[in-house]
Amino acid sequence: MTATTGDRTTAATAFYDQTRRQLARLGLPDGDPQRVPDSCGTFPDGGHFRIEVPTVNSVRAAETLLAESRRRGFTINRITETRGMCRHTASEIGEYVALGEEYGAEILMSVGPRAAYDIGGSVQTPEGSRIAYRLRGQEQIVRAVEDVKRGIGLGVRGFVVYDEGLLWVLGRLRTAGELPAGIHLKVSAHCGQGNPASAQMLEMLGADSFNPVRDLTLPMIAALRQAVAIPLDCHVDNPRTSGGFIRTYEAPDIVRVAAPVHLKTGNSALEGHGVSPTPEQLDDILRQVEIVTEFLARHHPRARQSGTRSAGLALEPAGAVPGKEA
Repeated sequence: MTATTGDRTTAATAFYDQTRRQLARLGLPDGDPQRVPDSCGTFPDGGHFRIEVPTVNSVRAAETLLAESRRRGFTINRITETRGMCRHTASEIGEYVALGEEYGAEILMSVGPRAAYDIGGSVQTPEGSRIAYRLRGQEQIVRAVEDVKRGIGLGVRGFVVYDEGLLWVLGRLRTAGELPAGIHLKVSAHCGQGNPASAQMLEMLGADSFNPVRDLTLPMIAALRQAVAIPLDCHVDNPRTSGGFIRTYEAPDIVRVAAPVHLKTGNSALEGHGVSPTPEQLDDILRQVEIVTEFLARHHPRARQSGTRSAGLALEPAGAVPGKEA
């Protein structure tokens, strides 16, 4: 015997029905929808999707990707650096910011302190690796906030966050006016979150976009969209060390169920995370971005990609530099 609840068919079990009703009262979907609904959401400019290229860990790589994408006639909306700001000189960070302004692209820099760079040994073990890039001890929270302040002082307005506690701190400092109101806080897939309850928690803590774990099915992604309003950042392909999958044919459906969504594209060219792409790998990244945009135009022609910031997405105004006297 089965019972239908909304768009999903579930086993007619009183326990499950009660739990589903309780979750619905919390503002969560009652399960992963079996008939995957379309999303009506868009970015502020009316776009359904944007293209994000992650693991762009050198200024030269960022310049090549942005210049070549313009020359080849497609748009990269967001560049994400993932080694950590503390691994870059002030001059390099300034060059990233200048490239974003020149090409109308959003530049996200990642918070540098993380478990993998710390002296603790647990993260180096098979079990301890599950802590991902989270922070160890209060001093690492202090240093992570300082890393964000350094980036803000150099013109960065978008940050990748790997620790939910740090997200909470940054969100509260932003609300209190201690950090500029216009900074963007993106939660990384390395936090390991992949369900609607976690998504809502991150949104409440201050996340402006959320990168769920990489291997979610379309119904799982649709359930996330039902739970939160912030943009989702979904991998269309991935490095070998985190699966190596390529979901090019699913990209139109990901946009359909998850809009507004950043399609994270090009990492299948890489062996792993936190690396600096070679010239050959940069060309493979560009090819994958071009293929994904082609598939969107062919299989979901009604989906609109956001343009560059120079085409209507104004840069966030710079705020006061935290930690400095006026």
